[in-house]
Amino acid sequence: MSAEVTANYDASAIKVLKGLEGVRHRPAMYIGGTQADGYHHLFKEILDNAVDEALAGFATQIITTLNRDGSLTIEDNGRGIPVDIMPEEQKPAVEVIYTVLHAGGKFEEGAYKVSGGLHGVGASVVNALSQFTRVEVFRNGKHYRIEFSRGEVTQPLQELGPAPQGKRGTRVTFLPDPQIFGNELKFEASRLRVRLREVSFLVAGLKLIFRDEIHQKEEVFFDEGGVASFAKFRADGEELLYDKPILLQGQVEAVGVDVGLVHTKGYSANLASFANMIPTADGGTHVSGFKTAYTRAINTYARKAGLAKDLEPTGDDLLEGLSAVISVKIPQPQFEGQTKGKLLNPEAGTAVSKVVYEKLSEWLEENPRLAKAIYEKAQRAAQAREAARKARELVRRANPLESDDLPGKLADCQSEDPAEAELFIVEGDSAGGSAKSGRDRRFQAILPLRGKILNVEKAGLNKALKNAEVRAMVAAIGAGIGGKDGEEAHFNLEDLRYHKIIIMTDADVDGSHIRTLLLTFFYRYMRPIIEQGYLYVAQPPLYGLRVGKSKQVQYLFDDEALKKALAEIGDKPYEIQRFKGLGEMNAEQLWETTMDPARRVLKKVEMKDASYAAQIFDDLMGSDVQPRREFIEEYARFAQIEV
Repeated sequence: MSAEVTANYDASAIKVLKGLEGVRHRPAMYIGGTQADGYHHLFKEILDNAVDEALAGFATQIITTLNRDGSLTIEDNGRGIPVDIMPEEQKPAVEVIYTVLHAGGKFEEGAYKVSGGLHGVGASVVNALSQFTRVEVFRNGKHYRIEFSRGEVTQPLQELGPAPQGKRGTRVTFLPDPQIFGNELKFEASRLRVRLREVSFLVAGLKLIFRDEIHQKEEVFFDEGGVASFAKFRADGEELLYDKPILLQGQVEAVGVDVGLVHTKGYSANLASFANMIPTADGGTHVSGFKTAYTRAINTYARKAGLAKDLEPTGDDLLEGLSAVISVKIPQPQFEGQTKGKLLNPEAGTAVSKVVYEKLSEWLEENPRLAKAIYEKAQRAAQAREAARKARELVRRANPLESDDLPGKLADCQSEDPAEAELFIVEGDSAGGSAKSGRDRRFQAILPLRGKILNVEKAGLNKALKNAEVRAMVAAIGAGIGGKDGEEAHFNLEDLRYHKIIIMTDADVDGSHIRTLLLTFFYRYMRPIIEQGYLYVAQPPLYGLRVGKSKQVQYLFDDEALKKALAEIGDKPYEIQRFKGLGEMNAEQLWETTMDPARRVLKKVEMKDASYAAQIFDDLMGSDVQPRREFIEEYARFAQIEV
C-alpha cells in the first residue's frame, strides 16, 4: 500500500449510509441478490406480513394482484397497519414501518405469537428497493394512504375518507426498481402461484386469491386439509401406496408441529419444510428432527412386528418415495441469513422429533397392513441400493489419474490438475470430432454423447446406471454418483477430474432438450458440482457475419446482436452464415467461437433457490403432464418459431 493512500485514510474517508441508503447500496445483504430470486423475494416479504395477520387470527383472506404495469398489489382483511403517531418518532407508525429498518410489531411481545418476519426489515427493504410503494390502510372505519419512492416519502399519510362498510386491512402496491434490478426482470405468475398455493396449505382455511391482470386470469387457493393435503398434492403424478395422507400434529411447550406425509411407489424423497410459513429450502433442525424420529419409529415397529431381515433399510431407504411436509410454528425462530433458508432453533428439532415419533408409532400400530407395505418398499429400496452400489463400482475409477478405466470415446486432456482441466460434454459424434480436432489437448477433454440421455427424473438410480451415456459421464467425471436431492453418500468431490464441466449442445430445440436432460442429471445425481460452481453451459454463436470482401468473420450469439451489427454496416455488402448445429462448424471455427478461453462465452449454472429449482425440475421433467401444460401456456408467448 502506498504512503499516499495510507495518509488519506482518515475520518473523511468514512461514509455513513443513512436511512435506507444501505439497503440500496448492498441489496444482496437483505434479499440474497438482484436476479429473479431477489426480485420475487420482495413479494414474499409483503405476503409474509399479510400471512402473519392470518396466523394471529385476524385475517381470513389475502388478494394478490399482478397489475398490467408489472406492479404487485397484496391486500389482506386483517387489522390494518397502525396509523397513529409514534411518540418517540413523531411520525405515523405506518411511515416508520416502511422507512426504518428493524421497526415493526413483531418485536413487541404479545403483538404476534408467531411470525416469519422477526427481523423487522421486510417492509422497509421492499420500500427501499421499489420504484414506488403505495400503502393503503382501512382501519377504525377510515381509509388512509401514504406513498413512497425508493424509500423516501413522496405523499405523506392522509385520511381519504370513510372506509367502505365493514372493510378493514392493509393494501400494499409496489413496483421493484429497475435501477436495482434492471429492465428485464418481471414478476412471474408461476412463481407467485407456487408460493400462494404453499400458503393455502400451510394456513388451513385461509383464502388466497390471485388475480393476473396481464393474462386476465383469476385463481383461488383454499384448502382445509392442511399439510396432509399439501403432502399429497406434492406427490401428484406418483402412484400412492395408500389414499389418505397421514397427519401428525402436536404442541411441545411453545412449538407447534404439523407434519403431513404420504408414501408413493416412486424413487425420490420429496421433503418440504417451513417455519412460520417461511420455506426453509436448506432445511434445519426441524427437518433433522423429522428424519431421526421417522426412521426410528418405523424401524422400531418393524422389529416388534418381526418384519426386519438381514439387510435393514437405512434412513435413505425409508425416505425413498416419501412425500412429506414439515411445518413448525415457533415464537422466536432463528434463521441463517435474512433470506431464511435454514432454521437453527434446537427446540424445533426436539419438538418435531417428539411429535413425529409418538404420533407415527401410534399410526403404524393402528394400520399394520399399511405399515407392512411401507417397510417392504423400504426393503426393496435397500436391495436396489445394494445393486446400485455394485453397479457404481463398475463405472467408478479407482484412481482418477489412471486412464485405463475411462470410457473409450473420451478424448482426455494431458493435464492431471483438476483446477485447470476442462471437460466438454458434446452433442453428437460429428460435433465431437470437430471439438477433438480444435481443442487445446493440454487441458481440454472431449466426451461426445450419442443422442438424448435418459430422463433421470422419471428413472431410479439403478436404471440410470444401466444407461450407456450416463455410465460414460460418471466414469469420465470420476467422482462417483450421489442420490437424488443432494445425497452424497457415494459422491466424493475430491475425486472430481475437472473443475470446469461444460455442456456444449446445438443452438436448436433438440440441443435445448439435451441440455435440459443433462442439467436434470447433474441436479439430481451430482448436485455438489453445481453448488461448487463447476458446471457451465457453452454458448455457440447463431450467426457468422462477413462484411464486404473481408475474410474476418464476426460471430453473433443472438438475433438482437445480429440486428445491431447489420445496422452498423449501412450499404456495404455482407454475407450471413446461420449455424444450426455444432457439426456445421469446422474445428477452427468451433475453437475460436466456443472453446477458446480468451474469446468464448460460458454461462455458469447456479442454484440460488433450491426449493424452486426442485419444483421446476419436477414440473418440467416429471411424470405429471399438468404442470408442464401450465408452464407452456404461460411462457409460450416468448417462443420463437423458425421457418
